[in-house]
Amino acid sequence: MPKWEVIITKVVEMAILYLPKLLLGIVTLIIGFWMAKVLTRILHRWLERAKVELTLREFLTNIVSILLKILVVISVATMVGIQMTSFIAIISAMAFAVGLAFQGSLSNFAGGVLIVLLKPFKIGDFIEAQGFSGTVETIQIFHTILRTPANQIAVIPNGPLSNANILNYSSKETRRNEWTFNIDYSEDYDKARQLILDILEADERILKEPAPFVRIGALSSSSVDIKVRAWIPLADFWNVNWDVLEAVKKSFDANDIHIPFPQTDVHLYQRKTLNN
Repeated sequence: MPKWEVIITKVVEMAILYLPKLLLGIVTLIIGFWMAKVLTRILHRWLERAKVELTLREFLTNIVSILLKILVVISVATMVGIQMTSFIAIISAMAFAVGLAFQGSLSNFAGGVLIVLLKPFKIGDFIEAQGFSGTVETIQIFHTILRTPANQIAVIPNGPLSNANILNYSSKETRRNEWTFNIDYSEDYDKARQLILDILEADERILKEPAPFVRIGALSSSSVDIKVRAWIPLADFWNVNWDVLEAVKKSFDANDIHIPFPQTDVHLYQRKTLNN
């Protein structure tokens, strides 16, 4: 028998032997991944009904989803005919190599676990960390996703994030805002102060306790700087910030209180020369 006929015969025999298993394995893989997705959704809903915190809920469902998919892959490998002992040895060797190559990813995984356990922030909080500021969209296994005020997405590795300085603007229900308003030295400070206090007292969103603070903060070279502080519910913080700025400007204009701006006085001297 010619050599090429021997090769074709071997290929046909292997196809008859392994093709049904391979097709069955592919079908099992597709169905298994679909079932993993369904089970993950069921787990997510169960955790939601159990009132598990959103951050922990998302993190657990991500881990379970990955573990279920790994089990599906192992089952398909066994079905195709790969010996489990050999398969486990291969997986162990690959895990060791991947572990060396992706030490940063393992650090990010450990960082994600620390974030979920220590809870320096949770989903929905507005934080500032690693040079980014934004609302926490989700805490994944390796990364935390932030949505910036400009509607951009920042992906921050969990490893550095878990060891970084984090400023959480949403951890408390109230927040103090500060403004600085400048008036000319010739203006009536008491009148300007009372105008600001009237604006703060009229705004129902500003807390009465602690009481708003309005005092002279500094005597600058060209202005009297009035420092203003007020406590505001977190949900109203930015709206109150803009509204107070506009209201003070309009009130100063209506009461002829001038806000100084940088000026430069230029004096010209004419030099007389004597003719010899």
